[in-house]
This record gives sequence, structure tokens and C-alpha cells, in this order.
Amino acid sequence: MELHQGDCVQLLASKEVFQVIGIDDKHNKCWVRRWPLMPKGSPVFEVSMQQISFSGMESRNSDIAKFE
Repeated sequence: MELHQGDCVQLLASKEVFQVIGIDDKHNKCWVRRWPLMPKGSPVFEVSMQQISFSGMESRNSDIAKFE
């Protein structure tokens, strides 16, 4: 499965949903923020792509439209 900017994903260690902000394929890492955004914004942080759970990612991507 490919990861794209704007995708909503879960981390292996969390049940929360995060939005992918940036991807660095060369170093196998990406930057994410909690989704939906918190009222004062959500901090962006770096994670290894191995920490991302791809199972069910397609259904979470469709949830983004509900918050826009």
C-alpha cells in the first residue's frame, strides 16, 4: 500500500486517527498530526513508516470528507 500526503492512518500503538502531512521515502519516515484537528491546531510529529497501520486505511481516508 502506498502512503500519500493527506491520507488518514492509525499508528500501531494508538487507536487515534492521524493525517499524513509529509513523507520522506528516502529515510522511510513521515510527519503526521492528529485528525480531526483540535480547536487550536494539532502538533505535527515525525514517525517511522513502520509505525503506521495500513489495515483499513481506505475507509479512514473517506472519513476526511466528513470533517472538511
